[in-house]
Amino acid sequence: MKNIRVLLVDDEERFVLSTRKFLTNRGFDVLTAFNGMSALEVLEANDIHVVVLDVKMPGMDGISVLKEIKARFPLVEVVMLTGNATFESAVAGIKIGASDYLMKPAELTELAQKIEEAFRKRKLQEEKLLHEKRKQ
Repeated sequence: MKNIRVLLVDDEERFVLSTRKFLTNRGFDVLTAFNGMSALEVLEANDIHVVVLDVKMPGMDGISVLKEIKARFPLVEVVMLTGNATFESAVAGIKIGASDYLMKPAELTELAQKIEEAFRKRKLQEEKLLHEKRKQ
């Protein structure tokens, strides 16, 4: 799917670089960050549609980053990723507003599908807001 701007956030550089290559080859516009603070800076400076966010990172963890994203950039959809998934963190992420949750190593084709689903969800939300604005 073209024109989807994705931000990959993970402290594992190898994962980020290989995933960026995979997604870029499929037409996604991919930006990267290796920690939570950098991710928020990238979001501040760019119109990001979907964030792929690792749960376990040093410093600001994924759940904290997700809370900040939803507070500051409510239309941005987030797909959570972790190699250490627990039921509790999955439930917490979904309750806070994550679109989806995948285990690492995630099948990259499945990740691309989840990104596209999250993008469609965002577009529906944008259309709903535009419709509500027109009614006023």
